[in-house]
Amino acid sequence: MKNVFQNTVARRLRVGIIGAGHFGRFHALKAQACPREELVALYDPDPVRAATVAKECGCATVPSLNDLLAQVEAVIIAAPAEHHFSLASVCLHAKRHVLVEKPIAATLEEAHALAELAAETGLVLQVGHLLRYSAEHRAIAERIGRPLYIEATRIAPFKPRGTDVSVILDLMIHDLDLVLSLVNSPIADMDALGVAVSSEHEDIANARVRFENGCVATITASRISLKTERRMRVFSEEGYLSADFMQRELTMIGRERGLPLPGTGGFRREAVRWQDSDSLAAEHDAFAASCLDQAPVLVDAQAGIRALDAALRVKNSMDSARARMEMSGLIKA
Repeated sequence: MKNVFQNTVARRLRVGIIGAGHFGRFHALKAQACPREELVALYDPDPVRAATVAKECGCATVPSLNDLLAQVEAVIIAAPAEHHFSLASVCLHAKRHVLVEKPIAATLEEAHALAELAAETGLVLQVGHLLRYSAEHRAIAERIGRPLYIEATRIAPFKPRGTDVSVILDLMIHDLDLVLSLVNSPIADMDALGVAVSSEHEDIANARVRFENGCVATITASRISLKTERRMRVFSEEGYLSADFMQRELTMIGRERGLPLPGTGGFRREAVRWQDSDSLAAEHDAFAASCLDQAPVLVDAQAGIRALDAALRVKNSMDSARARMEMSGLIKA
């Protein structure tokens, strides 16, 4: 396919959206509002759904993926996870920059193939791990450099949306990626348990991740809880940090920040609150900057591969644990 933008320098990135579902709609709205993006068109196999979102966002619809690629410089893929690889491959081969929702692909083989294709073509391949663009991620990363133990909890009431994949890829992968961004070390070992309750896939999961540098992370995710809770605790060489993402507040006990704590031998307490920030808008700003200005890609293919690898390790450990329990008669096969 001819690259119709080969000899032009666009001040705004001409963007197309693939997928008019829940996330596709949000991406279309953010692209329409982004000062450095021009939302050109939207494609979805369901023309009625596509027309509804396109009308709301003030863009056109197209009948095929090729029609979309003929009009844009970059695409945002918000389709179901099993289609990420095939769609991203077509777009990269067509010389279009890609922002693909998480996970980057369904398998590590597919993820590595996308990374190689992006490297060969010199195109931007950004993965939609939204927490990397959030105020809470910045608040934690600024204070923690050498974590020793991390405990993360992400639970929420049941919603039908997202149940086409396990809670690992639906919810837990957010905290897996956040933990991986804090721990600069390969995974050494993994123990995980999970169970399907309201869907065909696991709805509750707990993973204990051991890293080669000695750090340990315990991550819990559930989508069948009575309440919504998102918390993280970090024990590190810098001190102790506790974050409540729902309340947007963080407490740090250490020696370098905050007010002195009398009688503690030099420890200080810092209390931080942050405003609710638009992480998706920040993600779009970063994508445009990478495509137009060659800015570094904050969440690149390698980050997406690392998060997918961790999620698949959780799944494999979970399956192994279930098989052992079935063999011992603790649960029914």
